[in-house]
Amino acid sequence: MPKQFKLSKEQIRPLITGYGGCIASDKITVEGLPVGFMYREEPINDMDSGWRFMSGYEDETYMDDSRNHSIYEVNTIANYDPTIISFLDSPVGSVYEKRTESKGFVAVTDWNPPEE
Repeated sequence: MPKQFKLSKEQIRPLITGYGGCIASDKITVEGLPVGFMYREEPINDMDSGWRFMSGYEDETYMDDSRNHSIYEVNTIANYDPTIISFLDSPVGSVYEKRTESKGFVAVTDWNPPEE
């Protein structure tokens, strides 16, 4: 069954260019939740930005199922949540989350990306 995305192709505007691809959870692209957690790891190829975007409501079981996330242009995810844009030039190893008390992204220093 094909995914029913929250935004149609016609709704995706060119907000940013030159960032390449990323991985994002269906909680964002299908369910329409905002990005709540994002990190940048070493890119796996020349087209990968290294960015990984999640809502913050995904558990390990959810993320272990490859049907629950896909590869997108970073611009696509910026259309779902433009608040990510100001962080996109952050270096590999950067981790951010939205916290209720801050209403915006804050840097996370006590988290390590999952092992491949």
